[in-house]
Order: sequence, then structure tokens, then C-alpha cells
Amino acid sequence: MKTVVVYRSKTGFTKQYAEWIAQELSADLLEGNNTSLEKLLTYDVVILGGGLYGSGINGLKLITKNFQTLKEKQLIVFATGACVGRENEIAGILNKNFTLEQQQKIKFFYLRGGYNHSLVNPMDKFLMTLLKWKIKSKKTLTPDEKGLLAVYDHPVNFTRRKNIEKLITYVLQL
Repeated sequence: MKTVVVYRSKTGFTKQYAEWIAQELSADLLEGNNTSLEKLLTYDVVILGGGLYGSGINGLKLITKNFQTLKEKQLIVFATGACVGRENEIAGILNKNFTLEQQQKIKFFYLRGGYNHSLVNPMDKFLMTLLKWKIKSKKTLTPDEKGLLAVYDHPVNFTRRKNIEKLITYVLQL
């Protein structure tokens, strides 16, 4: 099956996973801004990756806006983020980004990425600074809030090649 990996990456974590996935599957690799529906229609398997921003998946509209045209393809989406990827977090991501029909058709994977404040664009830096101030103003912090404050000034990278194994296995079994 002819496979493509399409990605949108602001800080490099998603790009790294996309490159590894494309290598493992001998798939074509396309940056999301340079991809059209017409290109996607030439593939049997479409894998799209994007970072999480406010629980929204960067670049996902390429799939969701064209879902009716693409739904006969094998559709796989992976999202990257700094959160752990607990069941409730994944459920929230799915419900925010996909309709019920899309959830039934699109296979989703969460791949833990990281956070590096120096790589974030100015608007996202501003939003993250507001979030930091809001968290710091609280009297009691959750473990996740403490973790966010800890990585705000100290970059973290959780990308590991082994994290793509389930996605690769899934695609190879199609």
C-alpha cells in the first residue's frame, strides 16, 4: 500500500516522529503546509501528525475538512505533546478533535513529545506565559501544574523512537 506521512511541527517534536515513521514504513514524507487534498488522494494510507495546542491537533483540518472525500483511505492521526497521555487526556483529545464518525474511522495515537520555550513562536510564548502566571497564582498545585512550571524554563524532550512501535505495527497489519 502506498503510504504518506504528513506533519505540521512548530518545535520539531512532531517532525522527528514523522521522519522516523516515514523511514520505518518507507513512506513519503510531506510537510503539511505543502500538501493538498489532490496529493493525499494518490495514497492508500494517510498518516497525519501534529502537535497539541490547547488540546487541538495542529494541521488536523487537512483531514477533518476533507473527511468525506478521504474516509475510504486508511486514516491514521498521531498527536504529540508534553502531557503524559493518560486515558482521560486521550479521551479529551479525541472528543475535541473528531466527530463520532471520525473516531470510528480514524486510528489515533498519542506520542509524547516535549516542550522547549525557546522554540515556541511569539504568540504561543505569550499564551504560555499567561498560563504560567495563572498557575503560579494558585495556592495549591496539581502534580501536572507543578510539572508544567518545572519544564517552562528547562526544556524537556520525551521523543523516543520506540514510541512509534504501536503505530508501525498497526500500519504493517493493514
